[in-house]
Amino acid sequence: MTDPGSPPAPPSPAPAEAASLAAMIAQGRDDPAATRTLRCRTVAQGHFHQLNYIRDLAPQPVMEDVPGSLLAETTAPNASEALLAALGSCLAVGIHANAVARRVPIRSLELEIEADINTTAAWGAGDLHPRALGFETVRVVVRMAADAPSDALLALVEHATLWSPVANTLHNPVHLDVSLQP
Repeated sequence: MTDPGSPPAPPSPAPAEAASLAAMIAQGRDDPAATRTLRCRTVAQGHFHQLNYIRDLAPQPVMEDVPGSLLAETTAPNASEALLAALGSCLAVGIHANAVARRVPIRSLELEIEADINTTAAWGAGDLHPRALGFETVRVVVRMAADAPSDALLALVEHATLWSPVANTLHNPVHLDVSLQP
């Protein structure tokens, strides 16, 4: 019996179709160097709010899915795309906050984030030959219209990147502890 004030239990995840997973694994085996480029565009909305655009999806609350090519319904960003969105949002907030602190009015701020990823291992279910897992390089292009010289704007971007918690999590070794609880 559930408490009427508690949220409903989440639905059980639908299993991925085995034949589709096998086909994706075979495709990875046939082209082990294949990579996909994931992209996110972060657009500052003011008051430290951002919209993150991924693929042709509308900006949405935190919900994740994987692209149809990876056995899902393509209804939301995948976890790797969400990581790019987190980086874009963190950098945008840092740039905006430092601009406010330095009294630099920003008229527009947009970040284009992209990264290549090899998905042939398919979460450890596919080609397991040693390879780099995850992103090898993340590329960010900042477009900003502001009332300041370009060297001051570059300094804002560099400072925000240096102090971004998400950027630091990506480029510094971090301890990860994952456990299973019954």
